[in-house]
Amino acid sequence: MAKSLIPERSLMEREELLAEAAVRGVAYLRRIRQRSVAPSEAAVAELQKFVEPLPALPCDPAEVLKQLDEVGSPGTVANAGGRFFGFVNGGAVPAALAANVLAAAWDQNAALRVMSPVAAVLEDVALGWIKDLLGLPKEAAGAFVTGATMANMTCLLAARHALLKKSGWDVEAQGLFGAPPFQVIVGEEVHASLRKALATAGLGRDRVTTVPTDSQGRMRADVFPRLTEPALICIQAGNVNTGAFDPARQICEAARASGSWVHADGAFGLWAACAPQRARLINGYSNCDSWATDAHKWLNVPYDCGVAAVRDSPSLYAALNTQAAYLPPGALRDPMQWTPESSRRARGVEVWAALKSLGRSGLADMVERTCRHATRFAEGLRAAGHTVLNDVVINQVLVRFGGDATTQEVIEAVQRDGTCWCGGTVWQGQKAMRISVSSWVTDEEDVEWSLDAMLKAAKRCQTN
Repeated sequence: MAKSLIPERSLMEREELLAEAAVRGVAYLRRIRQRSVAPSEAAVAELQKFVEPLPALPCDPAEVLKQLDEVGSPGTVANAGGRFFGFVNGGAVPAALAANVLAAAWDQNAALRVMSPVAAVLEDVALGWIKDLLGLPKEAAGAFVTGATMANMTCLLAARHALLKKSGWDVEAQGLFGAPPFQVIVGEEVHASLRKALATAGLGRDRVTTVPTDSQGRMRADVFPRLTEPALICIQAGNVNTGAFDPARQICEAARASGSWVHADGAFGLWAACAPQRARLINGYSNCDSWATDAHKWLNVPYDCGVAAVRDSPSLYAALNTQAAYLPPGALRDPMQWTPESSRRARGVEVWAALKSLGRSGLADMVERTCRHATRFAEGLRAAGHTVLNDVVINQVLVRFGGDATTQEVIEAVQRDGTCWCGGTVWQGQKAMRISVSSWVTDEEDVEWSLDAMLKAAKRCQTN
């Protein structure tokens, strides 16, 4: 075997550095429960130390890591703790976090099976498990992407291919110039990421037919437009504010006769299928043609990881496959042929680790537990006289503390206090605070501690 030209000392330093990174990471997580959820103003100001000209000479890697930890760690948001409720951000279950570290050391490009057999096999297995858990058809093709926005777009590209093919148009070859139009239907409460995906796919944010929604944000099936031509219909599993679910069964039945394509945007809501007490919420969603979700939300794998699934696998392949002389076709599935990216990190490794470690019962418990925490928040806030605006069906709570001005004041007070972090939103014309319980780390103590902080902030603001 040829002698390495890399000095042995450099290889040893790499090992020492990786070990030091693990030590610092463990120390960060040990401290996270005691610190403020949001970074202090002083910690944010310290981040300016990173703003400097690129060094002319190499820097000691150990010093680089030291600066990153000592300056960077205090400037983080404690998303890995149990009291961040501002967005639907999961944490990282232990097996997924550890797999993320090992996969970083592997440094695999999960584009082709020949580039990383282990990444391809784990991706295959994880996608199969996800389809089983979410009640999706076995024949559906799947893909790991960066998040729900890209998962939505991936599905929309497959839908675009299928719908235009029915009109005799090859969109991948001919583009959208002069393409036959088709109707796009969304609900009044369509998520911004879906609109972004529509725009990116060339279908337009605003060139849509909008269906009115009810008080919880569910698309109203009773006023759904009559379809005479194939259309693209985008429904929602888990409204980002209320957690409500569109009536998938009725909408899919209305779509079937016209040959329309129904896409489900279920960034977090689709995972309700894993908890027996919540599974009824996704009745009918298995009748859709495509589905988008995130693994970095309720499944609690590290960022970033989205999942796209498409019933008509040939349409997904036709929309996204890449051919070149240096890309030999394989007998088995090559991941890059089903996603917008070519070079891509091995996201399936962390998903496999999370699912393997949790099992069905562990995943069901995690989903159900976070829903119970949301219910507790709603009960405590109502008991104190505050207005909960939504039916708390999963992990989302919307609350008002009087008028818009007072509600905004309470939100800012909660954020300044640092015990927990909640964001604001506007729901059907009213300012509200949004509580999203998504992390596996959150326990009853976190909930009671945070609820107490919310109630004290509200009392101060309403007294002033």
